[in-house]
Amino acid sequence: MTDSTPGTIRSDETLLSIVEVVEDLGEAGVTEIAEQVDVSKSTVHGHLATLRENGYVVADDGRYRLSLRFLQLGERVRTQTGIYSVARPHVDDLARETNELANLAVEEAGRGVYLYRTQGDQTIQFSTDAGDVHQLHCSATGKSMLAHMPRERVAEILDQHGLPAHTDQTITDEETLFETLAEVRERGVAFDDEEYGEGLRCVGAPVRGPEGEVLGAISVSGPATRLSGERYREELPELLRRAANLVEINLKQY
Repeated sequence: MTDSTPGTIRSDETLLSIVEVVEDLGEAGVTEIAEQVDVSKSTVHGHLATLRENGYVVADDGRYRLSLRFLQLGERVRTQTGIYSVARPHVDDLARETNELANLAVEEAGRGVYLYRTQGDQTIQFSTDAGDVHQLHCSATGKSMLAHMPRERVAEILDQHGLPAHTDQTITDEETLFETLAEVRERGVAFDDEEYGEGLRCVGAPVRGPEGEVLGAISVSGPATRLSGERYREELPELLRRAANLVEINLKQY
């Protein structure tokens, strides 16, 4: 465990660390969890008993796993995000029309979070897990959102998360990033040209509110071999701009 920051409750941090360990491992016993969290087995057992009593973990032969209670909580949080209900049908349309992976993301705590992902009919399958977190500076959804945030907010995010390299193509220079964000604002879409993962490309577009504030972003991802040439630079950007505009129009009536 890391040192507590001022104002936090150590026992709560321990409980959350236990939940995260069980999430990472899929299932685990008390001894495994205690070693990972670096607390006593009696402490782990007490927290697990509390979680089990309240329906957050289930146990089988001394092995603990997270319960579907977290699914209920996550779905409730997602549906309370206004953009999800409005944007989801348009993301589905993008997946069908392109036969690629279509995504809906929002920013939280300086990182991108996928609210919804759906796969087209192509044979290469990608993760479609909602809740996946990603860096903003090297993803198409992330750059779409950064481009329409106040410069001061972008600076805060960079101070907090930096510009780590994921591939040789990742932007790791702040000045270059701000130049790229200006281009995103001008053309209305952002490109991830193998910046987050080698061999993968993505095109994204921001979804903005009535005052121009950024609410999220949508994107289409796929192998660089399929997302290339005119399709990558012209056809997909036009589809993304059109879909984002429809989402914005429908949000005004939501």
